[in-house]
Amino acid sequence: MNDRKNTRAVELGKYIAETHCTVREAAKRFDIGKSTVHKDVTERLSKLDDALFEKVRKILDYNLSVRHLRGGEATKHKCEARKSKPN
Repeated sequence: MNDRKNTRAVELGKYIAETHCTVREAAKRFDIGKSTVHKDVTERLSKLDDALFEKVRKILDYNLSVRHLRGGEATKHKCEARKSKPN
């Protein structure tokens, strides 16, 4: 069981490092919960592969720093779609 979790953690780390995706995108891709992804890449990966963990940590930190901007863009697009939709 632990081997499978460790393997998954490394696979998730490699995927996030290659694609620079968010935790939600990785969760969707691997068909698991975002909490599981976060636990795998923060706790398990740090014990398995330090170099990969550092790459992933930088990506996660960046995603956290721009989260408010992405949310604002999503709201903007949602409002624009409502305005352009005929009643």
